[in-house]
Amino acid sequence: MTKYVELNVRSEIGELEGVILHTPGAEVENMTPENAERALYSDILNLAVAREEYKQLSGVLGEIAQTYQVKDLLANVLKNDKAKEAVIDKICLMEPQVGVKGNTYCIKDYLLDQDANELATLLIEGVPLKRDNLTKFLSKERFAMRPLHNFFFTRDASMSVLNEVLIGKMANGVRDRESLIMQSIFDYTPGFNAKTVNPIDNPSIDPNCMIEGGDVLIARDDILVIGNGTRTTTQGIDFILAQLLSQKEEKQRHILVQELPSQPESFIHLDMVFTLLDVDKCMVYEPLIMRPNKYQTVHITIQNGKVLDIRRENNLLEALKKLGMDLKPIFCGGNIDPWNQEREQWHSGANFFAVGPGKVVGYGRNIHTMEAMNKNGFEILRAKDIIRHKVELSDYEKYVITIEGSELPRGGGGARCMTMPVRRKPVNW
Repeated sequence: MTKYVELNVRSEIGELEGVILHTPGAEVENMTPENAERALYSDILNLAVAREEYKQLSGVLGEIAQTYQVKDLLANVLKNDKAKEAVIDKICLMEPQVGVKGNTYCIKDYLLDQDANELATLLIEGVPLKRDNLTKFLSKERFAMRPLHNFFFTRDASMSVLNEVLIGKMANGVRDRESLIMQSIFDYTPGFNAKTVNPIDNPSIDPNCMIEGGDVLIARDDILVIGNGTRTTTQGIDFILAQLLSQKEEKQRHILVQELPSQPESFIHLDMVFTLLDVDKCMVYEPLIMRPNKYQTVHITIQNGKVLDIRRENNLLEALKKLGMDLKPIFCGGNIDPWNQEREQWHSGANFFAVGPGKVVGYGRNIHTMEAMNKNGFEILRAKDIIRHKVELSDYEKYVITIEGSELPRGGGGARCMTMPVRRKPVNW
């Protein structure tokens, strides 16, 4: 760690000071069309192109804030022998084939023998299966420990909520190791001052509890907006509710829950249909967020360790307005053609990451969305121009930094999905 970081994230839009990223590596290409669905992909990515696009995101964020790479943080943790053993032991419990002595696929001793940098790579990119007996020779598996294909979406496995880190309880087992790695980073890195809260540490946790960071948005320090769908269950939201109730604060707090469809797959998280852009603007996928439909918006109010009220709201924006957040919606795909809305939502057109109030990052390919942003006062700036210092961000009050996105969106996410902020400045509401 380069310096001490007091974790503090109390909004989606506060000026960014620190963010964790993971540059896509070999794990992205370590799949075939046959196992892509198991890896939660609908297609396979070209790593060389994806990395070039990702450089635009990491490069521009490096101009704005302190950036940290998952692999570097993990390698630093694994230099501590006690932490190294603890991490490997937890992986062996989570993935029994890795650690059960006598098991054909057991590689625990092999992992323990690796130095910190090599082990960090293996834990992310996977351990190829050594075909040194008949069972392994005939196995259709390529890896003794599978790669973490989705880890460049750092948002999901851990969430900064105020001054704590909520560890994701992933909906799919192929992502469980991501959560373990992120918790290890926060638990064992001296530079991060943050308490971690992990649902699996609670022995009485409901087995249906699932929470992913793409569904958890901090609208204001007293308002959480949470998506309820295929990746975050009602039981997961109840876990978050129980954590807030246990604090027994006098201040009223609110959870706004937005139900999400299970289809299409581009609706997996709330931040694929709703993100915050400024103190008075948000990005919405209009057919789901604005129109009357069967997907409910539920408002939970808590105070002094008790649930004061649970009620339905007409929609998310009306509920936020009642709480003093009057947000003008900007429509993903524009507000004219539903085909454009559907196409651009599919390519993460609603998924923006704020680096400050009215200062956001998104995919430039979504031209109708960008046109709508421009009409609402956002200057459209290319990430390449900022990295090359052809454009100075200080010259603009409100802007969208556009990154290229031919490959990255095919992984199923955008700029918010690929960023895990650890510190933001307070917002002057």
